Amino acid sequence: CRAYSLVDSSQVSTFLISILLIVYGSFRSLNMDFENQDKEKDNSSTTGSFNGNSTNNSIQTIDSTQALFLPIGASVSLLVMFFFFDSVQVVFTICTAVLATIAFAFLLLPMCQYLTRPCSPQNKISFGCCGRFTAAELLSFSLSVMLVLIWVLTGHWLLMDALAMGLCVAMIAFVRLPSLKVSCLLLSGLLIYDVFWVFFSAYIFNSNVMVKVATQPADNPLDVLSRKLHLGPNVGRDVPRLSLPGKLVFPSSTGSHFSMLGIGDIVMPGLLLCFVLRYDNYKKQANSDSCSAPGPGNISGRMQKVSYFHCTLIGYFVGLLTATVASRIHRAAQPALLYLVPFTLLPLLTMAYLKGDLRRMWSEPFHSKSSSSRFLEV
Repeated sequence: CRAYSLVDSSQVSTFLISILLIVYGSFRSLNMDFENQDKEKDNSSTTGSFNGNSTNNSIQTIDSTQALFLPIGASVSLLVMFFFFDSVQVVFTICTAVLATIAFAFLLLPMCQYLTRPCSPQNKISFGCCGRFTAAELLSFSLSVMLVLIWVLTGHWLLMDALAMGLCVAMIAFVRLPSLKVSCLLLSGLLIYDVFWVFFSAYIFNSNVMVKVATQPADNPLDVLSRKLHLGPNVGRDVPRLSLPGKLVFPSSTGSHFSMLGIGDIVMPGLLLCFVLRYDNYKKQANSDSCSAPGPGNISGRMQKVSYFHCTLIGYFVGLLTATVASRIHRAAQPALLYLVPFTLLPLLTMAYLKGDLRRMWSEPFHSKSSSSRFLEV
């Protein structure tokens, strides 16, 4: 009851939205793999070869070196924003708005494809050097640009959340963790990064660097533009300052405070969820090809039926709940990855060891295969 009283409607909204974003982003990623496999099969009909591991050029796979240096790069970026925020805020706002536009267009694309399918064929329209786009892609991009413009004019938190959702889904869908080893390196490094900048940065910089950067609003580009061009006191001066879409915020039922969760606390565990979903699908296809039940003999059939995706997703929810309760008890910001990483990695490692998959998952678990199974029960 004590824990329940420490979770209000804003926290519940954060829980549900973050879990939905991770699940949706993971399945978009898996669907992209299926589409790439289909394209490779079509291309291989003339060459007679097929590689099941081929991926789209836009997909980025994180290797061990990148996993080790990513927390360092994030720390440098955090310090730049902390010390030079006034100098780089406009550039950072514009870059964030551009990325959010592209990401939200990716989020809207399935809906736009569904809406335009009865009206027009899925033929691509040429725009010269800009490329070729379908009607659904043009519609999703137009809606995304409209949303970003309204957000710049109003600065409303709900529009900022929508853009942050697009960023989360796009990052989960387009970034890959190739193995459990890289996953452990990345999440462990980010855990140290999160703990240091939340708990210990105040001892060095006399301020909580993470909280200050996350909560500091930026000048509206329209206001800055009007001042640079001397357009007059009434042009662009009534636009609000912008809270950048690097986080999800939800107001409490009383409106007295906002619940906040950084998109890194969604994306980084989401990459792990995406990895285990792909491994569940790979293992399902391998079992279907071999027509045999894998696993050690001392593992019960019920344990074998529990997927890694379910296990890790439940761990993410429990970790998020623990982080929320801890923040309400201590009345201070908490490094969410301090709770999310152990609650997701430890159950996953334990289950992989019990099922006998730990060695295979640890390094490059995915291999070429000719199976075309496209279904996974979740």
